[in-house]
Amino acid sequence: MQYRRLGKSSLVVSAMGLGCMGMSQSYGPADEQESLATINLAIDRGITLLDTADMYGGGANEDLLAKVLVRRRNEVVLATKFGNMRNPDGRFLGVNGKPEYVQEACEASLRRLKISTIDLYYLHRVDTNVPIEDTVGAMGRLIEQGKVRYLGLSEAGAKTVRRAHATYPITALQSEYSIWTRDPEGEILETCRDLGIGLVPYSPLGRGILTGTVKNTGEFGPKDFRRVSPRFQGENFDKNLQLVERIERIAAEKNCTPAQLALAWVLAQGPDVVPIPGTKRRAYLEQNLKALQVKLTPEDLRRIDEVAPRGAAVGARYPDEYMVRLGV
Repeated sequence: MQYRRLGKSSLVVSAMGLGCMGMSQSYGPADEQESLATINLAIDRGITLLDTADMYGGGANEDLLAKVLVRRRNEVVLATKFGNMRNPDGRFLGVNGKPEYVQEACEASLRRLKISTIDLYYLHRVDTNVPIEDTVGAMGRLIEQGKVRYLGLSEAGAKTVRRAHATYPITALQSEYSIWTRDPEGEILETCRDLGIGLVPYSPLGRGILTGTVKNTGEFGPKDFRRVSPRFQGENFDKNLQLVERIERIAAEKNCTPAQLALAWVLAQGPDVVPIPGTKRRAYLEQNLKALQVKLTPEDLRRIDEVAPRGAAVGARYPDEYMVRLGV
């Protein structure tokens, strides 16, 4: 395993983490035993960064991780998130960044995870009704209480990141980033590097499309998030498959899978970038880890930029009601 430091902080993690969301929601039925086996195998293989959130499965994902942490807490850097609120049936209720809720949400996550300290605590989405200084100030108090070690933001814009960091040091920004989602490039990534903040890309495999195995959206289950994602709809999906086919040809030349090429591309964006591909199956975990052995030359990176430039993907990342909460 290779290791990377998140920005200028003292937090060192494996160069690739494990996103655990899909074990409890968004990508079909859950399989607890296979998910637990996947988490344990990830740790065995040297992955130290495990990523979850209080909203994943309505808390079920944190409950799942607790079953591993009870034995292996000292082997991992545990990241979780708060701010997105759902009711018991899963319906989204909005974003809550109020200072009193920061404390409440953290204590609830600690109870579910059965741990005393969260290593990296993210604000999942920015609450536009609460000054970011108030939310991050409350998060900073969690560090002073010993309940959190480092702070992070998810899907925040450059100006918000600067305001937050001026309130209390931010260690990581988690944003969607992949060959077909290059939104962080430019101002956001430049801001992170100027301030010494690490970037933690989620969905580095484009919600599965960059693996080359997603050819028919009719295969998605009724609760699969991609059924409502504009990028997986109609003509958008057909055009995006053409982009994937170009990536597949380069992967074949590199003797790797499209998924491995996609992960290697993210890893090549800088030593301060730590992707967290999500999977709930051991076989896919093993395949993803082989991306660490794929070395991309400057010419490889140029060709990828040529066939999949920024903005090449067709369609929004999320439905309209979700897009308004991004990059604020």
